[in-house]
Amino acid sequence: MFRRIRGWQRREWRERSKAQRVELQSVITLCATVWVFSLTWLALPLIDGVRRQPLPLLVGGLLLAVGVAQCVVANRLARPALDHYLGRGPLPARALRMSYALLAAALVLPLVLTAVRGVSLPTAQLAIGAGLLPFGLLYGLVVPVSVFLRRSALLTAALLAATGLASGSGLGLFSTGLLALCAAGLSLLAARCGAWTLAVLWEAERARGMEARLAVAEERLRFGRDLHDVMGRNLAVIALKAELAVQLGRRGQPQAVEQMIEVQRLAQESQREVRAVVRGYREADLSAELAGAQGVLKAAGIDCAITGDADGLPAPVQSALGWVVREAATNVLRHGDARRCAVSLRVADGRAVLTVENDGAPASAADRPGSGLAGLRERLSQLDGTLSAGPDGPGRFRLTARVPLPPGASGAVSEDDAPRADGSAGTADGLPRENGAPSSRERQSQADAGGTRGRGKAAL
Repeated sequence: MFRRIRGWQRREWRERSKAQRVELQSVITLCATVWVFSLTWLALPLIDGVRRQPLPLLVGGLLLAVGVAQCVVANRLARPALDHYLGRGPLPARALRMSYALLAAALVLPLVLTAVRGVSLPTAQLAIGAGLLPFGLLYGLVVPVSVFLRRSALLTAALLAATGLASGSGLGLFSTGLLALCAAGLSLLAARCGAWTLAVLWEAERARGMEARLAVAEERLRFGRDLHDVMGRNLAVIALKAELAVQLGRRGQPQAVEQMIEVQRLAQESQREVRAVVRGYREADLSAELAGAQGVLKAAGIDCAITGDADGLPAPVQSALGWVVREAATNVLRHGDARRCAVSLRVADGRAVLTVENDGAPASAADRPGSGLAGLRERLSQLDGTLSAGPDGPGRFRLTARVPLPPGASGAVSEDDAPRADGSAGTADGLPRENGAPSSRERQSQADAGGTRGRGKAAL
């Protein structure tokens, strides 16, 4: 049973994004902090330092109960207060009423203990600090910094006045004021700094999603611009020719037939041009897709290593494998929480083999095959190719596409270009080559020029 619980916890942790993991860690840290200070600043001094008499024991017990209640309320309000800071929803004012009441009790009871000679002044001061911290950690997330500092100063002045009435010691006043200011500063720094870091991380997550949507929009604009350039002029000429043919036909002139023949020719030409535009949009250039996928994954914080070269592969094979790269990069971005991705392209037994491996795959990835992989299998089946995808160890996922090469086609990767253990690829002369770098500078420049188009397609 415990093994199943641990396995469920690991799966739930893997399925969370990085921002969700940091947020969960921040909430747990906030909840644990209040208990740590209550135990070290309140419980231990009271248990060891309270006088063994009925009244001090009663007041000390009430103070311990108030401290525990403060920790429980702080843990219950930790998530709503963090949501309020991140702008997800307002925190109602009545939610802090219990915290206000417990804070008042946590500040009054130590002074009462000091007045009845139940504890020493240093022990009472520690108890006051332990009462301030659980409330301050939450209050620092709810109100602006200026309001927090102003009200903390007023509360410190009130504590100094109450301590002066209870003890009248100058050293005691100084230590009480210093402790109150330190508790307020520590609460503000611990709460606001962690929440600010989390807000920046969520902003980066939203920026990453916006970048992907902008890439899709850019690709759509490019496609629309190409269609406008192709169809705009031809449609204008067709409209003029058709209008001229109507006028000639009404006059009974035989030139109307020639104009309609010209309209027919222009329509057929436009149809061919549109097909060429759509064909160029639907066919993927493998080198551009590899460069685009590497750029998109690196922009998302994923280390992407590419080995192999598309030179020498037939155009249909490159187009099919380009779609595989595009879909694989999309799946790595959308599913799981990958940190490393490796893309390998090689030729083995007369087949072009493309392998995409990544870590951070959720355990349920194999149970929910998407329509994208089904579409890839249909596309590869037209070339007698195959596609296999599934887990490759704990948290790892592998996608492999195999496409047979026609007789006489040259290989994409030689034996020297095969991936090595250190992640590099070789060249024909035996010198090492950087991951993903083509074998010629001209091919590299072409891949770089198509990187923007590849990134836009990869996000579709």
